[in-house]
Amino acid sequence: MLARQASKCQKDEKLEQAKLKKAIEKGNTAQAQLHADNAVRKKSEGLNLMRLASRVDAVAGRVHTAMTMRVVTGAMTGVVRGVEKAMRDMNLEQISKVMDTFETQFDDLDVQTEYMENTMVNANAKSSNQAEADQLMRQVADAAGLELKDNMPRLQVPQEP
Repeated sequence: MLARQASKCQKDEKLEQAKLKKAIEKGNTAQAQLHADNAVRKKSEGLNLMRLASRVDAVAGRVHTAMTMRVVTGAMTGVVRGVEKAMRDMNLEQISKVMDTFETQFDDLDVQTEYMENTMVNANAKSSNQAEADQLMRQVADAAGLELKDNMPRLQVPQEP
């Protein structure tokens, strides 16, 4: 759900960039500035949604890990009991089976833990500002082969709370 909304923001950002290009081509700097601000806002919104989706995935992973740990703890208890019984009987074949089972479960836990750590590390943060909107306007103008006035007036657009 959050990933879909982030994707929609990316599409909206591209639409705003196209509108920005048209406004620059027409020489309408006021409208171009509005579209640049909108594009930056949509980009920021998309990044925030992706960040939130990542956090939700991380929490879901932690819950999954906790549930897995509970299962592994129960399995380890069974393995310990099996080792105790095997030690009493000194049956080397049975001890070997129990240890193999323990190693397999421990390896599975390592794989799941590594996956969770990698998921959480991949979350990153980025903030946007007015300079980013100005830079976007310059990039679009350069890509379109148009000249943008350096002394373009900044519009005072009310910021959303």
